[in-house]
Amino acid sequence: MTSYILRRIGVSILIILAASFLMYTLVALARDPLEDLRTSNAPNKDMLIAQRTQWLGLDDPIPVRWLNWVGGAVQCVAPGLLNCDLGVTISNQSVAVLLGRAMGSTLQLVTAATILAIILGITVGIISALRQYSAVDYTFTFVSFFLYSLPSFLMAVVLKVFLAIGFNNWLQAGPFISWPVIIIGALVAGVFWQAIIGGKRQRRLTVFAASTLVTGAMLYGMGVTQWFLTPGLGPILAPLLIIACGAGMVMLIAGTRATYAWKTAGVTAVIMIAAYFVLMPLFPSVTGIGVFGIGAGLAVVGGIVGYLLGEHDRGQAARIGVLTAVLGYAIIVLDQFMARWPEYVSLSRGRPIATVGASTPNLQGDFWIHGIDTFTHLLLPTISLMLISFAGYTRYARGGMLETLNQDYIRTARAKGLPERTVVVRHAFRNSLIPITTIVAADVGAILGGAIITERIFAFSGMGALFNKGLSESDPNPVMAYFLIIAIFAILFNFLADLAYSALDPRVRAK
Repeated sequence: MTSYILRRIGVSILIILAASFLMYTLVALARDPLEDLRTSNAPNKDMLIAQRTQWLGLDDPIPVRWLNWVGGAVQCVAPGLLNCDLGVTISNQSVAVLLGRAMGSTLQLVTAATILAIILGITVGIISALRQYSAVDYTFTFVSFFLYSLPSFLMAVVLKVFLAIGFNNWLQAGPFISWPVIIIGALVAGVFWQAIIGGKRQRRLTVFAASTLVTGAMLYGMGVTQWFLTPGLGPILAPLLIIACGAGMVMLIAGTRATYAWKTAGVTAVIMIAAYFVLMPLFPSVTGIGVFGIGAGLAVVGGIVGYLLGEHDRGQAARIGVLTAVLGYAIIVLDQFMARWPEYVSLSRGRPIATVGASTPNLQGDFWIHGIDTFTHLLLPTISLMLISFAGYTRYARGGMLETLNQDYIRTARAKGLPERTVVVRHAFRNSLIPITTIVAADVGAILGGAIITERIFAFSGMGALFNKGLSESDPNPVMAYFLIIAIFAILFNFLADLAYSALDPRVRAK
């Protein structure tokens, strides 16, 4: 394994060097960086040209300038030991400083979009495979191909017009939900859930009726109480959701007959409900580090509970305890964010969903207010980027699951009388993820590339804006900084994908 890792690192370095030389040469030859000064009427034009020539080293041949850039970029490999030097822009600004400011916003955006695309894509793809050739399968297939065919810039504009501007106007006019919207929304929810759960006709009708009534009642209650102005889960709904999360983890991971799993989820849910009432009065004064620290502590508690109550399968029980604690804590944190929503709406002057920028300038508030502000600014660009990859993950997950379900060992597992949940979750799901590891590794670069367009539409101050400006001004150093980040991420994720093959498929061994 060590020799394999060293070989991959060596090949990756050679690929980065070759690709960076090609990129640097193309950018340097694309346009004259002194063009704006040559056509200028400034009296000190010659001095300005000499300054920029010195800053960018334009007197040197392109290979020499590239070698100088590589020498500075190598220092970024060990930022704690050496000074990172990625050159300067045509206005003599440090590219390393500009990249440090822009990289945080872009990575935050890309990380959220990637995680959501993977989770939703795999979930929808597996559901579609388990309901092959049903109405659900056809619907998901149509939606996936439709979203895949839409360009990211068009989706971004649609989101700005209908989701952001439409929601803000609706919120200012008073968030009233009309009866036609309630009826249509309830019927759509009923059709959706009966199709997802499936079963015989009586079961489908029961699910349809229950989900339709519950959805209709929820929409009516939200409209009457103007829930969108003062949202919240409250001391009744939040504990119920925590219990539902625990029950969901049991049914998904262990099955309904596993008593140790129910004990683990029940005890963990009780602990999380107690934490809800204890933490709510304390949360307003807790900082971001404290929020994450409390969550990590509760996750450890959930794992310990599962290990102690796990009986013959402590590992599985520990996973149930950790997931129940994490999801329960997410509900607690979400309720606190909801409680601060009216204050943020007031600070945003009644238009909370942002359409431009990465944050609200000069916003005064604590961790919770700034967290809501980050969410409202990331919402639209994240959805726009997520839809680039969602369709691909859906199709690959569906195809991988269908191929796995037709394998001999799956038929053997069913012939042994194992429950369908065990066959799907424990045997088929893991192997169906092998194609996904390949597309995830290749998709990171595509999402970063899509971020260039998305950031431009939403005026997001990230690496995409830095790349666009450098390309338009024929400034190679910002473009090369963007290239360096993409190349490192693409190679890193391909390397991690190779390692993931060994974890997912025991037959694969790196030698």
